Amino acid sequence: MASWWGKVAGEISKLRGGLLGVTAGSIGGYSLDSSKVDYEMTKQLYYNTNDSYKLGAGFAKPIINNKVSFMGIPAFKSQDPEAQLVLDSFFEANSSNMQRTKRDTLRDGDCYVWITLEDQEDASLYPEQPTRLVYSIIPPGQVTEIKRDPLTGSVLEYVLVSFHQWLDEKGEKKKGTVTQRIRRGERVVEVKDDIPEGIEVGVHPTPWDFIPIIHFKNEGDEGVYGQSELEAVEPYLKAYHDILLHAIKGSKMHSTPRLKLKIKSLSNFLKNNFGVKDAAEFAKNGGTLDLDGQELLLMEGEDDASFIEVKSATGDAQVLLKLLFYCIVDASETPEFVFGVHTPSSLSSVKEQMPILIRSIERKREHFAESWQRMARIVLAMTAQSENMSFETYSTELKWVNIEARTGEEISKEILNVVNALVAALGNNIISEEAAVNYLAKLVDTMNNYVEENGENEKDRINATRINRLRMPDSDDLEGQLTTIKKQLSGRGADGET
Repeated sequence: MASWWGKVAGEISKLRGGLLGVTAGSIGGYSLDSSKVDYEMTKQLYYNTNDSYKLGAGFAKPIINNKVSFMGIPAFKSQDPEAQLVLDSFFEANSSNMQRTKRDTLRDGDCYVWITLEDQEDASLYPEQPTRLVYSIIPPGQVTEIKRDPLTGSVLEYVLVSFHQWLDEKGEKKKGTVTQRIRRGERVVEVKDDIPEGIEVGVHPTPWDFIPIIHFKNEGDEGVYGQSELEAVEPYLKAYHDILLHAIKGSKMHSTPRLKLKIKSLSNFLKNNFGVKDAAEFAKNGGTLDLDGQELLLMEGEDDASFIEVKSATGDAQVLLKLLFYCIVDASETPEFVFGVHTPSSLSSVKEQMPILIRSIERKREHFAESWQRMARIVLAMTAQSENMSFETYSTELKWVNIEARTGEEISKEILNVVNALVAALGNNIISEEAAVNYLAKLVDTMNNYVEENGENEKDRINATRINRLRMPDSDDLEGQLTTIKKQLSGRGADGET
């Protein structure tokens, strides 16, 4: 039984590596799972470059890209206006990196973002920024170890290992392994073998009391590392490839019709159609018949000729492939219409599965919220320390674009009905203006709450609109004429002449 289970587990768990030397939190005999995703394997599935999955891994990219597209990137809102300007500038400049961060996290399970402060690298390209923050994505395979506090579980150190090869000035091959230990307040660099150019070995102090690396982890709450979205569907992708490959091979074998001959006298048939006088001698010498160009066969009374054809070369493979397809749909939490199936057959999925997809995307957004907010705190902390700035708060709120499964016509009809209902309720004094505005603000993104503790509220906007409507229709023209008269009067002298 043990050998049977080991064989099955070995065949199925293709994306999960064995235990690695990771120091994890451990309390009362409980320790975090330190197994890693096979990052190279997930990339092969995503780009469909693994020949063992070639006919099934085409589903991998839509699974990842669909979730990345629907999730979008968050907008960061801060109560401090100066902090808001810093956040807007940094994240607008790195929107593409944020998209890649989400894609890599969902695909590989882990993504590491290193925020560094640069004042010399590419300085001539950024004259408007004496110092700038750089958003760097660390390949997950370089992070070989994560050391945590055994009691709190907080990260104490990231260990990064990279291998380098190059040619020196004499053309000789050099190689070296660089190990970096990123801690609070310092970065330790160690090199094995040759030292690459520009690498300084030793302890390098940093001005931060935090580790400027953000670990984006997909799921994996019970482990040190995250889980790939492709782990759940990998067995189905492999089975889909194997079955479809077998069906294709069978189709090639059976798609060519075979000639079936029912001959009473073989000698007469060979003599009449191929000019063979002695059938026995012909067979003894291994004779062969060539039907190319033979458009007419002469048959006798009881003779018969027909073609043998396979009605379905794929047989039951079609049913099994369809079953595997829906297994991929269910396991990946991806609606079937994302894969480009025939619209009429997937119409029910568009209407029924879209709410399920929206809830799944909202859950994913909340899962990554803490990592994005930590990145915002690191950006503000580095900016404040490097540019001698101070912010009232480093706290931020994430704003996401609403996902709408409805058409524009359906949305406009709903808003119209809600507005009419609120107007009727206000007219009958059964609802307050504040309650009506706050309810409508949930449907209209450009509206604020009726009263806000900080920032502009909708009550002030409404009052300003009312005042503007009370003005005379030609007030703008009158104000323009008044401004012109004032300019002319200011240009005259004491005697009334210019």
